[in-house]
Amino acid sequence: MNVAPGGFRYGLTLVAAGAVALLIHPVVTAVLGAAGVAAVWFHRDPNRSIPEDGVLAPADGKISVIRNEEGRLLVGTFMNVHDVHVNRSPLSGTVTSSEHQPGGHRPAFSKESDRNERQILAVETDHGPMTVTLIAGAFARRIHPYVEAGEDLERGERIGHISFGSRVDVLFPPGIEEADLAVEHGESVRAGETVLVESDSIE
Repeated sequence: MNVAPGGFRYGLTLVAAGAVALLIHPVVTAVLGAAGVAAVWFHRDPNRSIPEDGVLAPADGKISVIRNEEGRLLVGTFMNVHDVHVNRSPLSGTVTSSEHQPGGHRPAFSKESDRNERQILAVETDHGPMTVTLIAGAFARRIHPYVEAGEDLERGERIGHISFGSRVDVLFPPGIEEADLAVEHGESVRAGETVLVESDSIE
């Protein structure tokens, strides 16, 4: 099983704590050991079959936000605790900036999450500017970006992960409208595999 960077560290820390807890009670050891295994599973990073065309989902989860923002379409995907939390690029392009913004840690599905901590990746694509925002949630306290400004991205390439629950928003290039979406609010999607917008809608 592939694991996101740092995933084994979370698990080993809990397992080590469980070993120490043997001095207290075996039940505590069992609980911490199970939590360690769960932490590694949470950070799993499966390979994906990338479709040839279209704008891809950046995250596993359910579509939780569809709205117009500054004249452009924004789609948000809420990642539940059981979803894969490794995120992928919806389109090929060049990262023009990668900015970390501190903030709160409200539940990622709530309106208040618009003020949460986030990592904002601005990407210049063949279809215009695109922004992918990794948003921390109530339990997601660590955002781990994999890319920096100046790097080139391929469609479906891994761009980062968020530890323990969160949301990813995509602000599409200009010209893409809600009517172009191939998904609906509440629909389940998979990072790097589900097509959010068909290729003929962005040409």
